Amino acid sequence: MTATNEAPAGEVGTPRRRSEDARLITGRTRWTDNIQPQGTLHVAFLRSPHAHARISGVDVEQARGRPGVVAVLTGADLAEEQGSLPCAWPVTEDIKIPDHPPLAVDEVRFVGEPVAIVVARDRYTAVDALEEIDVDYEPLPAVVDMERAVEQADGLVHESLGTNESYTWVFENGDMDAAMRDAPVVLERRYVQQRLIPSAMEPRAVLAVPDGDGYTLYSATQIPHVLRLMLSVVTQIPEHQIRVVAPDVGGGFGSKLQVTAEEVLLLLLARRLGRPVKWTESRSEGNLTVHHGRDQIQKITLAAERDGRIRGLKVDLLADMGAYLMLVTPGIPILGAFMYNGIYKMDAYSFTCRGIFTTKTPTDAYRGAGRPEATFALERMMDELAAELDLDPIEVRRRNWIKHEEFPYETIAGLTYDSGNYEAATDRALALFEYDKLRAEQADRRERRDPVQLGIGVSTYTEMCGLAPSRVLGSLSYGAGGWEHAAVRVLPSGVVEVVTGSSPHGQGHATAWAQITADRLGVPFEDVRVLHGDTAVAPKGMDTYGSRSLAVGGVALYSACDKVIEKARKVAAHLMEASEQDLEFTGGRFSVRGVSEEGRTLQEVATAAFAAHDLPDGVEPSLDADATFDPENFSFPHGTHLCAAEVDTETGMVRIRSYVAVDDIGKVINPLIVEGQVHGGLAQGIAQALYEEAVYDADGNLQTTTMADYLLPSAADLPDFTLDRTETPATSNPLGVKGVGEAGTIASTPAVVNAIVDALRPYGVDDVPMPCSPERVWRALREATEQAGGAQ
Repeated sequence: MTATNEAPAGEVGTPRRRSEDARLITGRTRWTDNIQPQGTLHVAFLRSPHAHARISGVDVEQARGRPGVVAVLTGADLAEEQGSLPCAWPVTEDIKIPDHPPLAVDEVRFVGEPVAIVVARDRYTAVDALEEIDVDYEPLPAVVDMERAVEQADGLVHESLGTNESYTWVFENGDMDAAMRDAPVVLERRYVQQRLIPSAMEPRAVLAVPDGDGYTLYSATQIPHVLRLMLSVVTQIPEHQIRVVAPDVGGGFGSKLQVTAEEVLLLLLARRLGRPVKWTESRSEGNLTVHHGRDQIQKITLAAERDGRIRGLKVDLLADMGAYLMLVTPGIPILGAFMYNGIYKMDAYSFTCRGIFTTKTPTDAYRGAGRPEATFALERMMDELAAELDLDPIEVRRRNWIKHEEFPYETIAGLTYDSGNYEAATDRALALFEYDKLRAEQADRRERRDPVQLGIGVSTYTEMCGLAPSRVLGSLSYGAGGWEHAAVRVLPSGVVEVVTGSSPHGQGHATAWAQITADRLGVPFEDVRVLHGDTAVAPKGMDTYGSRSLAVGGVALYSACDKVIEKARKVAAHLMEASEQDLEFTGGRFSVRGVSEEGRTLQEVATAAFAAHDLPDGVEPSLDADATFDPENFSFPHGTHLCAAEVDTETGMVRIRSYVAVDDIGKVINPLIVEGQVHGGLAQGIAQALYEEAVYDADGNLQTTTMADYLLPSAADLPDFTLDRTETPATSNPLGVKGVGEAGTIASTPAVVNAIVDALRPYGVDDVPMPCSPERVWRALREATEQAGGAQ
């Protein structure tokens, strides 16, 4: 052992294992489905087998008479009290928002929409009783194809609206006509973002319990605070009579950022029956009814100079809303509007989005929420531009990106990027990837006409994280703010309780928040307890989504710690008979500047505050503080992802040979958590590129209702990842942190598809529709070969 005089490293930046993992991994915890109050009744939903139909009658008498059944209810039974599920993001003044009853009353508009409820003494009896319910449906035409829906070719989803278009949202900056006029290069492409089904490890589950003065709703949700407010709005139960608890939640990815029919209906059932009621979805039920993600048709036009400099970018977007507008459905593609320019400079930008109703499951937020779609289209176009000009894809990007000395930089989309260094991240990624060596191997394989070709995919991305500021969200007609709240309580023993409004579902808040607190207050990590996810314990908060937990919630915690220190400073100064201005606070200890021998620890100050025997005038006998943080700007992580893929031209099989991701997420609190978040994001982005797709038939029936039909990759299907980071701290918050939860998902999809197309470009292939299954790769090759033959 070698002695050292170096001070031990602080908690921030330490790769500490997550303290919550032991109980989560072993199952020694509380999931919603584990909670079983005495007298709990169980709920099952009868769901529509039709994509579109009128309900002319519902016969529930046989089900009501079944042994063990307590109640059977239809939409007509609840019509006066169930209200309409909320949409909190009316993106335009003339947006069309149809009524959305939690339980269908007279018409169903997607397969899986709930039509009737059975409440029974156990879940099996409830499910069996569904077979006794007879519903008389009058089928109506399904509206499945977005482009046909615009023309109303298959009828109307909501006849009362007179259209299938919910809204048109437009953003323009610069002179697009001038940018396009006489441009040496004009590229037009059409990309399809296939529909995806979020697949959290824990299915959705809801338990509603009457508790005398009101109701407690346990839910596997990302948004307990938002849910509480919206439940009150929909059910007219006063907000103070509703407590929402998000116990440990097993993943969300946006799918639990929702106010669901099941949550509303179980609360109404608890009120009606005066008993606890519980529902947990099956996996196939979840595939049908949890909101879906993506599902966009992108028409992209890019104008450029012959040297590769971008002149203008035009985006025309069709976004599938599904049958109804859920909590933030209309705003998801709008988030992407501010990211289609990516890290690049250009003279003009135009974005038009039309939200379209179809008779499919509603869409809403899914990991990345609009930004993956934007990054995919832009990064695919950058590769197309490189191919058109016969330039290296990296070189095209270098000629267009914002240079590090130009920050802060106001983009063509109207955002101000505060910091970044795209050159450093890209140079590091190229070195780790051995880019030149792989290009040489690629050239050799092409020359030899190797049946297994090598493709190299590039994705240089940025994203906007820390969903806030409130003023910006207000300007976009978002129905809430973007602030976050935290409280810090130093108990008499010196142990610290942290209360956060940010509600985790796998991100490691308990560990990261304890590290921030331990560093700031100078207390042991083990002496920090983090409380969250219960509106009775953490009454203020805006919850978790949009990579905002650390950049907003973590900064609120940091501010609350500072307030505790300042309060403690007054007490310490009084105890030490010193001036507050003369005290310094380091390592959890107050001392007089220049006289380090004498001092008071934070624990000693907490004990003195609790005893209150000798406090300065005007100081309350406690050591706690609250703080709310509302940032002035988003945070903008960025990075470079490189993918090497081998593509078998005889079978269409794709194998990712190597993948390098260099991300810049500002200051890192816990490297292990960061790497876990990047790994998870990469898995989901690669899954979109290669595996996942929600498929509907012409009648609006979902064909991918089980894990046997909806293809999710296992660990064995994914490559090893080489991860690294550069660091340019954010200037929008005192911690210098940015977001990381969605970075991997945003960057990886275009990197993989660019690699596949790069491998096949010598054969005339310039696109492969996602997911790039072996069949689709094979078909793209054959079509390109046939077209080339026809041209000859």
